[in-house]
Amino acid sequence: MSSLSFLHRACLRVALLPLAPLRAPLCRSHLPRPLLRLPPRSAMSSAASRMSHIAAATASSAAGESNDPATASGLGQEDDDLSAALGYRLPPKEIQDIVDAPPLPVLSFSPSKDKILFLKRRALPPLSDLAKPEDKLAGVRIDGHSNTRSRMSSYTGIGIHKLMDDGTLGPEKLVYGYPEGAKINFVTWSHDGRTLSFSVRVEEEDNKISKLRVWVADVESGEAKPLFKSPDIYLNAIFDSFVWVDNSTLLVCTIPISRGAPPKKPLVPAGPKIQSNETKNVVQVRTFQDLLKDAYDADLFDYYATSQLMLASLDGTVKPMGPPAVYTSIDPSPDDKYLMLSSIHRPYSYIVPCGRFPKKVELWTADGKFIRELCDLPLAEDIPIATSSVRKGKRSIYWRPDKPSTLYWVETQDGGDAKVEVSPRDIVYMENAEPINGEQPEILHKLDLRYGGTSWCDESLALVYESWYKTRKTRTWVVAPDKKDVSPRILFDRSSEDVYSDPGSPMLRRTAMGTYVIAKVNKQDESTYLLLNGMGATPEGNVPFLDLFDINTGSKERIWESDKEKYFETVVALMSDKTDGDLPLDQLKILTSKESKTENTQYYLQIWPEKKQVQITNFPHPYPQLASLYKEMIWYQRKDGVQLTANLYLPPGYDQSKDGPLPCLVWSYPGEFKSKDAAGQVRGSPNEFSGIGATSPLLWLARGFAILSGPTIPIVGEGDVEANDSYVEQLVTSAEAAVEEVVRRGVVHPDKIAVGGHSYGAFMTANLLAHAPHLFCCGIARSGAYNRTLTPFGFQNEDRTLWEATSTYVEMSPFMSANKIKRPILLIHGEQDNNSGTLTMQSDRFFNALKGHGVQSRLVILPFESHGYSARESIMHCLWESDRWLQKYCVSGTSKADSEPASDGESKTLSASGGGAAVEDLTSDGFSSTPRSLLCRRRHLISGAVVATRNVFILSTAVKREKNHEIMYGK
Repeated sequence: MSSLSFLHRACLRVALLPLAPLRAPLCRSHLPRPLLRLPPRSAMSSAASRMSHIAAATASSAAGESNDPATASGLGQEDDDLSAALGYRLPPKEIQDIVDAPPLPVLSFSPSKDKILFLKRRALPPLSDLAKPEDKLAGVRIDGHSNTRSRMSSYTGIGIHKLMDDGTLGPEKLVYGYPEGAKINFVTWSHDGRTLSFSVRVEEEDNKISKLRVWVADVESGEAKPLFKSPDIYLNAIFDSFVWVDNSTLLVCTIPISRGAPPKKPLVPAGPKIQSNETKNVVQVRTFQDLLKDAYDADLFDYYATSQLMLASLDGTVKPMGPPAVYTSIDPSPDDKYLMLSSIHRPYSYIVPCGRFPKKVELWTADGKFIRELCDLPLAEDIPIATSSVRKGKRSIYWRPDKPSTLYWVETQDGGDAKVEVSPRDIVYMENAEPINGEQPEILHKLDLRYGGTSWCDESLALVYESWYKTRKTRTWVVAPDKKDVSPRILFDRSSEDVYSDPGSPMLRRTAMGTYVIAKVNKQDESTYLLLNGMGATPEGNVPFLDLFDINTGSKERIWESDKEKYFETVVALMSDKTDGDLPLDQLKILTSKESKTENTQYYLQIWPEKKQVQITNFPHPYPQLASLYKEMIWYQRKDGVQLTANLYLPPGYDQSKDGPLPCLVWSYPGEFKSKDAAGQVRGSPNEFSGIGATSPLLWLARGFAILSGPTIPIVGEGDVEANDSYVEQLVTSAEAAVEEVVRRGVVHPDKIAVGGHSYGAFMTANLLAHAPHLFCCGIARSGAYNRTLTPFGFQNEDRTLWEATSTYVEMSPFMSANKIKRPILLIHGEQDNNSGTLTMQSDRFFNALKGHGVQSRLVILPFESHGYSARESIMHCLWESDRWLQKYCVSGTSKADSEPASDGESKTLSASGGGAAVEDLTSDGFSSTPRSLLCRRRHLISGAVVATRNVFILSTAVKREKNHEIMYGK
């Protein structure tokens, strides 16, 4: 993994940033414990179900349902139409109890790290929340009534704890004064940590949510009050929301007071919808969702997305700033003197989301005076689909966190096209907010690969990152930003896939300006030391570490390392950064997490020089009924020599000698690699705690299944060979190796192995049932894409088009092999899937193909759900369907295929040129779904220290940083 990738992962491990709203998760989310990560915004449609055999939601999702396992699993129900007509169903009680466990709070540290917020969360939302009307515009799903992203989850309360000198927590003080039952979002600390800001919305009549109001709370007393005295000023949270300009002033995106009623859709259109390419431009785009369709949509988008910026002081003073516009980002300079405002404007597009619309970046003073325009980028419909291609012009414009008001950005030299060979490929520039005497931007560094971000320290030290996906090469450069006589030098040059060589990433400290820079450590000698925080990947699993690293000589001293035998520990955050300057090593204080296979994550302070360990939290086990489950990381080998790993779980109390082999559920997601050695490296730790989300396959431990979770399925393409050219062959051989290993161990019944996956894992599932019927008795595929001709301009990391690699697209599409599938397959899909490539139509058409060939199959469309499922009714029914399928076709083994001999071709591995790799889950608006109050940017290190653990989402302090408003599709 590259230093940059590790920096990104470090960003996701503890946040010292403002809090974001919780949002509807992907299927892996909704952990019944402190949050792992915030998922992308997703939203639901109010349209009725398209399928007559799917019943509408009942007033009570569980009315009249039995929890008897036989009844709940539907084993006695043979009539599919009758079964579907019964409405939403509940899974067995042992699964329900885990899913319904109350969630643990989200944590947020204050800027001075002397207080912690406990942000209360509710359980799964009801389907009625998803059923609210929404508008799908330019890749964004909008709740027009509240003027925010639709289906946005929330906090239910805020508790404040003091972190005592001995590391223990003081009693909880609740924030009070806001309306009872309010939904809370966008919680942020003021720079001095004395005030909290957050948004509030309340339930109204007719199942509607009010518009958002901004509130502030005194941290010492807990008393909250509205920021605006006027009841007519509401928050516009379509893009950015609000930001602290100084300790007493916020800049807020508000709904223009003069705005009237929404535009009305004309009954008769003014003319036909026309798109033209008579100029013969080459425009290739991925399969984006929720795009603008006509002029009315464009007007409606403007109506909801346009904000009036307001400077609001805690004393009640309010001042409008700038003209109304579709502001997407508001970013104060470190010295609070300037504001960088980003907005999008017309002409809009009907083929790309709003993240590619024309973009203007302006500089204003903090008191509302326009200074200059930094750039005005044109519409970007023509970003090439090749991985590592980017938008033309200035991008990644941010404030240097070590300077009062210095900007930096990057500009491509290859026209944004990754297929163009040029040197340099990217140039990083710096410039003062107000250049003096016409001075020109200064070049910080020239790069031959694609720019990946900058970590700043001071005038003599910054780390610049570059990488190239096709070769997996990644480099870290050491530069002296303000010392022209010091030449840049390479610090690390490695493969991003080689996790064993990952040196870790530098820890950051907070500055007096509230920004975050690389922490320097004083060891009472002349050397300059950094703290490198690494995951410590080894052939036996991850062993996280903290190294004292000499930036000049490259020498390292390991000053902390995780326990290897029983526990998995990680460094979460630096806690001894309350003053500027170098940090004395003997005064070092860090926050760490600690967990084991059976013990959930707790947090500790590690205090130097004695390395005294003080436990801070004592969270209860989220699902005690599975506390004694068995977990083992297993190693095995594919027939081509690639080393593979998986996590094998066995239910509590399992005794092989008494219970014999178990039915097994295999759940996975393929990944793409450039080398077999890298593909065989071990990722993860055998000692990590097992988080069980609301739709996790681990839920079936409670039903007596063995679970093979995340068996590695690497799709390798070495050298100039495309990985997808042998996708099916490598997919099948990886699955064969996994099945052979668990059967060899005697814990899994060879005839009772089911396979499942979500998104690209669903694509995998369908392909395995088509090409490896000898391995699995049935499959469960959720929210997948099955016909790659419907995504003709690339998918996953495949950047060849359908016309360039026709056989790849066809041979790896399970839709094309529907006639070869002989095992039962359950298809589940959200009716309003907004993920790029996985249109609900994919499951519709695949089911019709299966049904046309007499395949035992079932299609479940979940009304109002998106790519991941969030409503309790939907999730419970999804689990009921899955459990019914597993009981009927895995445990009981009633598949018709059992009595039908397979043809010679059905058990053979087919060679195909195709496949996918990394991540199919993309946001649809073209912007990162993470607003300024989320933890970190998608591509490179933010200017604020952020760390998150897998089990608890920890955030603290409003931080000025590189913001996550990069364009997802083309950066």
